[in-house]
Amino acid sequence: MLVLTLLAAWWWTRPKAPAAAQGRAVVTRATAGDAAAPAPVVRRAAAPGPVVHVAGAVRHPGVYRLRAGARVADAVRRAGGVSAGGDANAVNLAAKAADGQQILIPARVGTASAGGSVVPPAGSPAGAGAGAGRSGPISLSTATAEQLDTLDGIGPVIAQKIIAWRQAHGGFSSVDDLGQVPGIGPRRLEALRTQVAP
Repeated sequence: MLVLTLLAAWWWTRPKAPAAAQGRAVVTRATAGDAAAPAPVVRRAAAPGPVVHVAGAVRHPGVYRLRAGARVADAVRRAGGVSAGGDANAVNLAAKAADGQQILIPARVGTASAGGSVVPPAGSPAGAGAGAGRSGPISLSTATAEQLDTLDGIGPVIAQKIIAWRQAHGGFSSVDDLGQVPGIGPRRLEALRTQVAP
């Protein structure tokens, strides 16, 4: 009878294992040499890190899974680092990487782009100017992000996508190539035809 009473007391006073509310759980048991009764211990598995797309002036552009809490600098490092001519200072490397984020490293102004031509500094005569003050079409193969941003319907994000496409494909051979840039649809392409040159 004493044994049954002790067994019942142990059963009612033993610690309860917390139930896993979400995600996967890892269950471990105490070893046989432990003084306490073997109760399962539940620990939550670490959440997977973000998946990011690293593009532009990096050595190995692509999609990467990072560890939880990773920074933009970690994503650039996973992509092989900034390539020659890339401008890492144009991106906040200390920002936390978010799932689904595209990290675009632009080309440094005044350096050779992937197509082999030199990207002139902003304000230089080649394609400089804004809106109505332009003297002629802007060259898609040499324009800076600031110069592309002056085009009708092009903001800083699309300008960076144009530069990333140019670096990945070695430049523009025709204005029609602009239609392959994400964010440039048929309407926008037609509106830009008179403002740009390959």
